[in-house]
Amino acid sequence: MNEFELIQAYFSTLASKGVGKGVELGIGDDCAILTPPANSQLVVSTDTLIAGVHFPDSTSAFDIGFKSLAVNLSDLAAMGASPLWFTLCITLPDRNTQWVEGFCNGMAELIQQTGIQLVGGDTTKGPLSISIHVTGAVPVGEALTRHGACVGDDVYVSGVIGHGAAGLEMVLSDFEAPDGSRFDEYLLDALQRFNRPQPRLALGQALRGIATSCIDISDGLLADLQHVLSASEVGARLVLESVPLSDAVMAGCLFGDKSERENRLLACNAGDDYELCFTAPENKRESVDALAAEQIVTLTRIGSVVEGASIVEKGGEELVGLGYQHF
Repeated sequence: MNEFELIQAYFSTLASKGVGKGVELGIGDDCAILTPPANSQLVVSTDTLIAGVHFPDSTSAFDIGFKSLAVNLSDLAAMGASPLWFTLCITLPDRNTQWVEGFCNGMAELIQQTGIQLVGGDTTKGPLSISIHVTGAVPVGEALTRHGACVGDDVYVSGVIGHGAAGLEMVLSDFEAPDGSRFDEYLLDALQRFNRPQPRLALGQALRGIATSCIDISDGLLADLQHVLSASEVGARLVLESVPLSDAVMAGCLFGDKSERENRLLACNAGDDYELCFTAPENKRESVDALAAEQIVTLTRIGSVVEGASIVEKGGEELVGLGYQHF
């Protein structure tokens, strides 16, 4: 099966799974022809995932397909955007059609959940890598950004932090839960969320008009919050004990003989959670609480925006966000 047969058999079929609007011409020509929604601005983002860097080599094809699209959709969520279209550039080491089918099945599950449509891409031979370019839409002037946080705003995080750290540790260390422990339930949940993160698209869209800034947690809570603070030219006072952690991290069995504080810092410096961290004015607390109930998601206030340029604890100690770095 050559490149074009591979595209026709798998990726062209994948394109039919979405319901993206405004597609005048999709896969099959030199370029796609797309019509943006009326009274909207386009929001675009690109991510590349490399085998052994962004996912362990042992990761299933299904999970790679799912996560590759999920992490890009998470960027749209952070901007409050509705997903429209994406392109896929994939480099494959060989013509393993069973692997490609699994990859496409994983991606198709998320496409069907979100309605985003594949409209083009490229397939080449080489070390496994996946590059995805996503496009979404927001009403004019309503996009969430990193640079709107103001002194006095509350700092929130959605869901819980630490699934990424716990899931990766499980894979790399072949961790096994102690006999008779409920920890195996926590591990299963962490591993599932590590391999198949659920982008907070509905939450991001609902935060338009409430949040003053927003970012998705990909490189670690502290590092990503620092990106917001730097863009907004402010600092933050964080209550570290208020950060909601995954059960797998709270159980304290994964990372050796560490204190609760050490586990908490580890989780806050790890990535791959794909939750949203956002700021909102104090007078929006009731709106945030109502939104949490409406979206059936936990939204936890973990601190406040202050003057300065760094993240400090309530006692004044600085918290340095290490996060993941490629270089």
